Amino acid sequence: MTETVGDFLIDRLHAWGVRRIYGYPGDGINGVLGALNRAKGKIEFIQVRHEEMAAFMASAHAKFTGELGVCLATSGPGASHLLTGLYDARMDHMPVLAIAGQQARAALGGHYQQELDLPSLFKDVAGAFVQQASVPAQVRHLVDRAIRTALSERKVTAIILPNDLQDLEYQGPGRRHGTLHSGVGFSAPKLVPYPSDLQRAAEVLNAGKKVAILVGAGALNATDEVIAIAEKLGAGVAKALLGKAVLPDDLPWVTGSIGLLGTKPSYDLMMQCDTLFMIGSGFPYSEFLPKEGHARGVQIDIKADMLSLRYPMEVNLVGDSAETLRMLLPLLTEKTDRAWRKKIEGWTAEWWPTLEKRALQLTDGGVNPQRTVWELSPRVPANAIVTSDSGSCANWYARDLKVQRGMQCSLSGGLASMGAAVPYAIAAKFAFPERTVIALVGDGAMQMNNMAELITVAKYWKQWANPRWICMVLNNQDLNQVTWEQRVMEGDPKFEASQDIPSVPYHKFAELIGLKGIYVDDANRMGAAWDEALAADRPVVLEVKADPNVPPLPPHITLAQAKAFASTLMKGDPNEGHILLDAAKQVLSAVLPGHKDSKDK
Repeated sequence: MTETVGDFLIDRLHAWGVRRIYGYPGDGINGVLGALNRAKGKIEFIQVRHEEMAAFMASAHAKFTGELGVCLATSGPGASHLLTGLYDARMDHMPVLAIAGQQARAALGGHYQQELDLPSLFKDVAGAFVQQASVPAQVRHLVDRAIRTALSERKVTAIILPNDLQDLEYQGPGRRHGTLHSGVGFSAPKLVPYPSDLQRAAEVLNAGKKVAILVGAGALNATDEVIAIAEKLGAGVAKALLGKAVLPDDLPWVTGSIGLLGTKPSYDLMMQCDTLFMIGSGFPYSEFLPKEGHARGVQIDIKADMLSLRYPMEVNLVGDSAETLRMLLPLLTEKTDRAWRKKIEGWTAEWWPTLEKRALQLTDGGVNPQRTVWELSPRVPANAIVTSDSGSCANWYARDLKVQRGMQCSLSGGLASMGAAVPYAIAAKFAFPERTVIALVGDGAMQMNNMAELITVAKYWKQWANPRWICMVLNNQDLNQVTWEQRVMEGDPKFEASQDIPSVPYHKFAELIGLKGIYVDDANRMGAAWDEALAADRPVVLEVKADPNVPPLPPHITLAQAKAFASTLMKGDPNEGHILLDAAKQVLSAVLPGHKDSKDK
């Protein structure tokens, strides 16, 4: 049989190591789908419910495996649907290849049905490399360059294939002027700084008496190295959200997450340190880092454009985190004075009981949402993969989930998009079918786009070696994170027209499509519900009737925020009764006269 352009594309992707593509069909990409069918399983095609979810899954595949993520869509609306998931990959520096169909070459420029200017559409999200093929001989180098660029630069790339081109006989480039003869293969280089720069970094870190370390996604493969550095420097370590799985939370000097969703020990660590060591993190909120001039800084990042961006660093090191830390370690002097370390351990020792008290507090408007993740922590398997959506559920994921060594965790970081948790969890399960996967989701994201992807789970789960896949939904009938942002940041009462959403029986929907549904409206049943879900013989939707009026408190509340919240109460909030009971005391007590933080505006 004649090899078509579509056949060549699939063979070339396979040669690059691609074994799975997430996508949705359409006539603009039928030539490639036919080739996938003829390839008889060389590359697995995962049919999603929506192209946006395919792109999220490709992003998550890259995050959890370190491999290239690949998604596929038809022309026009299919291609445009990819964008949000592709931007998720771009913002979090994930190597992803998007393959999109296009209308026939002769029709282009004629305002043809489903004809979009796809190179222009993808130019921002896939600006590192986006090309539309025009002849068969071009496809070879487009695939090779797109994949090599994505892997080497950790970026999104895109290839656009007109539908008539996909079915043409493949002809390789001839040996003549104006042709290219590309090849397969890429191995990441060993990237480390010069010894002189490492020595400068060591001098800064050795001089510090109170060293704080902040780790992000770039340190996920450097757990042992970070532990060794922290022990030698007597440092505390805070974690950006994408770096939550870098270190286990049972280490007494790990202060947990940082930022609006972070912990008080992490805030205190940053405010009281004299030296900041940032490793593989693009954490965006500078107000949660030391005040400029109050700490000396050293940073490691594999991307030079992320250095000295959030805090003015004295030494900037371009390099792989693990390799760089291994070379740096012998240059460091072990701290003999452990007063700073003991102070940090004291903060964390006080913090966990504080979280437990908050989580176990009974509320009047449903299950305390903090309780859901608090009860999960001691039960979650050590090799589990946990994903979280954006929204208030991310607060409880960030603070209350105790990460064990061997776990993987992620969410939409730089983009902070709603709707990522379920597709992330699906991609995680395909990549590691033997591991337990848990998604933490709010009802807003479920209604936006995650509910439909439960059908994808229903379609494929019987082929997974371990059927344990759990989606916990916080049903509070409120777009909760934004509601609290309105109250605390804007001083506005809840706007019911924009914030209230209908209650949906998510657990019953799960049962309708062959999954297991569990419903919890009693906080004291939360632990037993997790036990039941983790013991199930099929994927589970665990629906929790959650109280929307438990405040997702930042680790540090300013006087301005407290004033805004007080203004909300004075204006009259529709949930005022619950707020006064569950929130006002926590919010206002942090800034009452005499409190150590009350001077911060």
